[in-house]
Amino acid sequence: MTPVLSIVAPIYNEAGNIHELHRRVSEVMAQAGVSWELVLVNDGSTDGSMELINELYEHDPEHVRAIHFARNFGHSAAVTAGMDYASGDAVVLIDADLQDPPEVILDLIAKWREGYQVVYAVRAKREGETWFKTFTAAAFYRILSSITDINIPLDTGDFRLMDRQVVDVVNAMRERHRFVRGMVAWAGFRQTGVEYERHERYAGETKYTLRKMLRLAWDAITGFSYFPLQLAMYLGFTIAALSAVGIVVVVYLRLFTDAAPLQGQATTLIMVLFLGGVQLISLGIIGEYLGRIYNEVKGRPLYLVASTLGMERRPSPRPRAAQTLPPEHYYESQRGE
Repeated sequence: MTPVLSIVAPIYNEAGNIHELHRRVSEVMAQAGVSWELVLVNDGSTDGSMELINELYEHDPEHVRAIHFARNFGHSAAVTAGMDYASGDAVVLIDADLQDPPEVILDLIAKWREGYQVVYAVRAKREGETWFKTFTAAAFYRILSSITDINIPLDTGDFRLMDRQVVDVVNAMRERHRFVRGMVAWAGFRQTGVEYERHERYAGETKYTLRKMLRLAWDAITGFSYFPLQLAMYLGFTIAALSAVGIVVVVYLRLFTDAAPLQGQATTLIMVLFLGGVQLISLGIIGEYLGRIYNEVKGRPLYLVASTLGMERRPSPRPRAAQTLPPEHYYESQRGE
């Protein structure tokens, strides 16, 4: 029987959280009263998470599904794989560290039953996070909202429920630099939010270093906005305008006054270095966009699966069909039109 709900949890060195995640999800889904599956995506863990996932599958083969990557491909790739393999009528994305309480899933399901196709969890409070992370996260969401044309909800992560129709649309997007919450927002459909309090990690340490957070932020900005390119253009126009004014001022001073402005090599060197820096920054921004195009053109798979458990009937043909057909043709083929 096809499960009503698929719960996808990326796993990267979360050995201390796996059994507790399964226990709490099981309790929540017993209250929900629907058929379900827990899709655990092992993203190249090295701390024994793979063995624990396999043990969990042996203990609960009815509900547990396992995907083991050939190596670490990153959180976004793990989320994508879970969505590719999930077979439920709706899919919930949740982190394995239990900062996102599984109990909130009941609220997500309630909104889904009201007819909403995307129900995202809004972080009303963050426990156990530094002021720096809280401040930068809030600033990032607001900056991203101001420079993009899509409405990405503020203070949300990947913790959300998506209807099968939305999942199929997102699965059809095979871009390499993935910002899943932005892709879901871009897809549209009927969306609403549910507030919750984010908890501290149950065990272990965060895998999102400052470098990874900056990389994710840059992927989000370059994936959904041309603002960096526009900024480089505006900076060029501004410098050109200032230079034109400076030329007029220097000519006037030299022709009509006895002043000897801008003498010596120091000023010239400073101006050359400044303009050179601006040019390199602009080229770097252009290079980032070109690099994204290069990665897309190579066409390598988003992830490689070494083995699966409980996935004999999967992955579903829907994602594969969606890769070769535009969404509108794909839905027509499913209806037999």
